Amino acid sequence: MTAAPVAAHHRRAVKRAIALKIADLMQKGRVSKVALVRRMSTSRAQLDRLLDPENPSVTLGTLSRAAKAPGRRARLEMVKV
Repeated sequence: MTAAPVAAHHRRAVKRAIALKIADLMQKGRVSKVALVRRMSTSRAQLDRLLDPENPSVTLGTLSRAAKAPGRRARLEMVKV
């Protein structure tokens, strides 16, 4: 693979992991989509995009609000590759 496909593959993998983690937190905390939308002060469409592992559109602000809603916080790390 060249650099561009590898980078795209990595972005999709990261987004999939984020979506699965948020869905897992919702399930463990018994938080519905409607409740999470309210807690995040966002729209159902925005939450659906966040939970869609194939949709790469997500902002740090959205991630932060999604983490805060079930009582967590988002942490971003930059690691050497």
